[in-house]
Amino acid sequence: MSDTNNTSKVSAPLPSREGSGVGLLKILWNGILKENPTFVLLLGMCPTLGTTSSAINGMSMGLATMAVLIFSNFIIACIKNLIPDQVRIPSYIVVIASLVTALQMFMQAYTPEVYKTLGLFIPLIVVNCIILGRAEAFAAKNGPVESIFDGLGIGLGFTIALTLLGGIRELLGTGKLFGTTLYSENYGMLLFVLAPGAFIALGYLIAIVKKTAKI
Repeated sequence: MSDTNNTSKVSAPLPSREGSGVGLLKILWNGILKENPTFVLLLGMCPTLGTTSSAINGMSMGLATMAVLIFSNFIIACIKNLIPDQVRIPSYIVVIASLVTALQMFMQAYTPEVYKTLGLFIPLIVVNCIILGRAEAFAAKNGPVESIFDGLGIGLGFTIALTLLGGIRELLGTGKLFGTTLYSENYGMLLFVLAPGAFIALGYLIAIVKKTAKI
């Protein structure tokens, strides 16, 4: 799949000036648009296609992934000099897995309905190539503050993409948006609720984003 290959496209180490406000905003903007994990890098396709049957599901998955991204980037940026190179990747996975476990417990306690809906996709955040890719390509080469903004930017980009895709599928398939009925479900297209509709909607969204943003 393209997920592994595309990790080579992510950011190289940034110069020290990136600690400035302008530099941090650039990192944030890169994650949202220029290095959007869904529309540009084509990473994390499994949760993108599997959890976007509705806008609220897509947004919930995006926010959960963003939380893990921010904290894992920060922790890895702080401890990168303490980790031997030979066990670098396993160490990153331990950090990510610990954060996902904490996230699972939090969601089970405070948002059980969302947790039940997303199901297996929450523990699968551990192996989401977006998170490990940013840890290796960015957090391991930059400071904690820059890494937080990178996690925030990539997370926002992922959340926006999943919410947009889920909203389109929900609207066209059921006539609803965030659970609010906009037109009768009788006029909805069942195709967009099913898996093929996810591929079709995603393909059109990628084409539109690349055309309009000239990426």
